[in-house]
Amino acid sequence: MSDKKRLLTGDRPTGKLHLGHLVGSINNRVRLQDEYQSFFLIADLHMLTTKNSPEDIAQIDKNAHDMILDQIAAGIDPDKVTFYLQSGIPEIHEMYTLFQSLVTVARLERLPSLKDMARDAGIEMPLALLGYPVLQAADILCVRGDLVPVGKDNIAHVEITREIARRFNFLYGETLPVPEGMIGEVPTLVGTDGQAKMSKSLNNTIYLSDSPDEVNKKVRGMYTDPNRVSADVPGTVEGNPVFIYHDAFNPNKAEVEDLKTRYRAGKVGDVEVKQKLAAAINNLLAPMHERRAEYEDPGLIEEILYHGTLVAREETQQTLYAIKKAMGLAGVWNRIRRKVEKRQKNLAKPGE
Repeated sequence: MSDKKRLLTGDRPTGKLHLGHLVGSINNRVRLQDEYQSFFLIADLHMLTTKNSPEDIAQIDKNAHDMILDQIAAGIDPDKVTFYLQSGIPEIHEMYTLFQSLVTVARLERLPSLKDMARDAGIEMPLALLGYPVLQAADILCVRGDLVPVGKDNIAHVEITREIARRFNFLYGETLPVPEGMIGEVPTLVGTDGQAKMSKSLNNTIYLSDSPDEVNKKVRGMYTDPNRVSADVPGTVEGNPVFIYHDAFNPNKAEVEDLKTRYRAGKVGDVEVKQKLAAAINNLLAPMHERRAEYEDPGLIEEILYHGTLVAREETQQTLYAIKKAMGLAGVWNRIRRKVEKRQKNLAKPGE
């Protein structure tokens, strides 16, 4: 395996990826894939914490396919990184169990993100959701991740992983890396409705796979300054979702500054501002559509995920053995087995 430091990040397979994912994490993944040995997790077990109906589970295959394809389209080279399926590595579950003794319930209950997830899903806090960050620790540490690019909501979860790794090393000796978290260049991207962050469940997203017509339609419907009733009324740029998107996705900074100046002076209409935003987003997505087409061979994405999971499982098995050895658990079962085998052998000796 490579001597490079390791990067681990992932997503729950709940649907296609959108612009919020791009600026929140994917751009970092693309940028760092040559510098780090990268592992990208399809976190289907994490999905079960809030979406565990038979209908939800039946969508995992398709959603995993779409998410990997989205990342490849965004610039991830599948020959340089390892995609793996969480539920395809049973050793992660065992590691998760061992880590549960290294963190308290009170510590987990202080994470506001878990309460937000339960509220957004319309459910009471299940045990699995409370343990979400502990399972994340197993995800990160199973491949001995050094760096974890995440969205703003998950940076506190990475801190739980750091605490678990430090606690383990204190109790059992230096065994696990203490990973660093990294937040994307735009920590939280507001949705097209201007009311909340971009989210699949709120239907306020622009997907990386959206066609030019879909982008044009969504941008036309974007929330803007509600006090601006006509183009000759000076408008507010700060906090305006249309200009937040211009700053994030329009590389023509001179055009953006011109639009801002004219908008503040009441000399440009929302139509022109949105048309230029739609053009910038479509220019961003166009090469992604081209790369996407190169990987639409049936079964190719699944093959990438299958082989990546085998690689990640081998890594996880090595890590789990190191953990159990450090704890003194690695030989317990074998010692018991040898004693039983010896006893049965003695009992089977003739004449005794």
